[in-house]
This record gives sequence, structure tokens and C-alpha cells, in this order.
Amino acid sequence: MDKLRIAVSGGLFALLSIGIVAGLSTGTLSGFGWDAFSLLCPFGAVTSMIAAHLVVPRGVVSLVLMVAFIAVFGRAFCGWVCPVPLGKRISGFFKSANRRKVEQDERRERMLDIARHQLSCGTECSECASCKQRRAKLDSRHVVLGGALLSTVAFGFPVFCIVCPIGLAFATVLLVWRLFANGDVSILVVAVPALLVLEATLLRKWCARFCPLAAFMNLIGRFNRTFRPVIDESKCIESVSGRPCSRCSMVCEAEINVRHPEFGERTLDDCTRCRACVEACPAGALSLPLRSGRGVQEGPVTIEDNVDPSVLASKPAGE
Repeated sequence: MDKLRIAVSGGLFALLSIGIVAGLSTGTLSGFGWDAFSLLCPFGAVTSMIAAHLVVPRGVVSLVLMVAFIAVFGRAFCGWVCPVPLGKRISGFFKSANRRKVEQDERRERMLDIARHQLSCGTECSECASCKQRRAKLDSRHVVLGGALLSTVAFGFPVFCIVCPIGLAFATVLLVWRLFANGDVSILVVAVPALLVLEATLLRKWCARFCPLAAFMNLIGRFNRTFRPVIDESKCIESVSGRPCSRCSMVCEAEINVRHPEFGERTLDDCTRCRACVEACPAGALSLPLRSGRGVQEGPVTIEDNVDPSVLASKPAGE
């Protein structure tokens, strides 16, 4: 499934790039389609209409369709279509093998520590001040979203669109093509790719901390009740044996702690339906059913009665 996601997002980016180069007017992910049958980025549509003080039917239709899509599939756009995660993967190849292993080991230990803590916690989450503070933490993306809207009002044009990494990626394709095909030389040939690289370098957690479109989807995704991760407690290794596992959380690209949602940087409202957690679960305890309610519930794991957590909680599953 992981390779399929790469193929979908990479293939779509390649197709739209070919459309740009060939002059087919198919647009980019910021606005794509053909002639009258085209859609706009919902956030771009909102900010453009605010800037123009005008309600554009195509913008409204794009917004309504995107809201309907998020209501059913959550942030699936981020996991299957957006080229930003693909760019992060590509940038990861430039890290040394030792560096990648260190980062994986650090993430693994962090998730296991959380699992050990929760397995030995024994306190209801609703009664725990620590968990209440975690749930009430500020989502920085919402601050960026508010800032992007306010800057649009203040300056009279959608300021964020200038620095949107999706737009910058397609702009880079166009500028490079014009450079080699027509000899068009301008400062933008350097400035646009440089800005893209700068964002990828300094804002490595763009999706989880800065993206206003992700914040927009998060707000709508809170009402979503379909295709969310659900754990079968009768199969989950932590529930059945009391041993820390959390492999589902180790592989989540959306910074969600699937087994212990209150400890993730983001919540299940940000699930991208990538199915990485489902495929990583060694017990086959995770699924993304059509009707899933709120999905995984917060709180300490309920361990089977015949297991002593004090004996097993420190030993990771599979070791």
C-alpha cells in the first residue's frame, strides 16, 4: 500500500507537470481540471474570494466538494495526493544510513516509553491532569491558518499562496522548463527552488505544525466518523499480553500515536488513511472500517485479567 501511495502522488504530480510543460492547461493541484470542469484548492478559493470581496461559484463548488470529501475520508488528500510527503521521502535519501537509523531508534524508544507509562498508569484519562493538558495543547497550524486569513484581509491578496510548497513545486517545474526550452532566465529560477528547499529544511514538520490546509481539514475532520483507525482489543498485543508494542504509532507519518492518541502530536482527526498502522500491526488488530465512530479511545490500555502488567510492561513485544 505504501508503494501504491507513492505511485499515486508521484504519478499525479508527474501528469500535471507534463500538462504544464505541454501547455495543456490542466493546471496544478492548486487549481486543476479542464476548462469549465475544474476545481480550486479550497483554502486558495476561500482566501481568493476574501481578497476579491467576491463570491465565485467555482470557488464555492470546490469548497463544498472538498468539505464533503473530508467528511468521508478525512485527510486522505494528504496521504494519497499531496506531493509534500513525497518530497520529505526524497529529502530523507540525502541523510546517511546511520542518521536514519538513529532517528528510527529514537522514535521507537519514545513510543515504547509512552506505552510503558500507559500500561502501568491505571488512572482514568478524564481524571488525569497530565492527559487533560495534552488534550488542551495548542495546534500551531490553526495559528498559521488564522494568520493566513488575516494577512489576506490586510494585504488584499492570498499571501500564503506565495509560499505554499505545493505551488512552489509546480512553479519550479515551470521555471526549469522555460529555462531549458526558451532560455528564460530570471531570479525566480533560483529564488523559487531555494524557497522550497528552505521550507523543506527549516520546516521539516510542515504537515503537523505549519500547513494551514491541514488545519482546515483538521477542523472539518473532527466531524468525520468513517474510515478511522479502530483497534480490536481482543487482538492488540498491549491489551492481551500487557507488553508495550506501539508499532502502529512508530510508522504514522501524521505524528499520531494510534495506540495512545492523547500522547500524539496530532489526534486521530488528522488520520490520512494511509493504512501504514494497519500494515505494521503484528497482530492484525487494526482496521479502518466504514463506520468507526471516533475510532481509538483515549486512556490507559485495559489489560486482560490474567496478565500482571508489572511483570510484562517493560518488555517490548517481539523481544
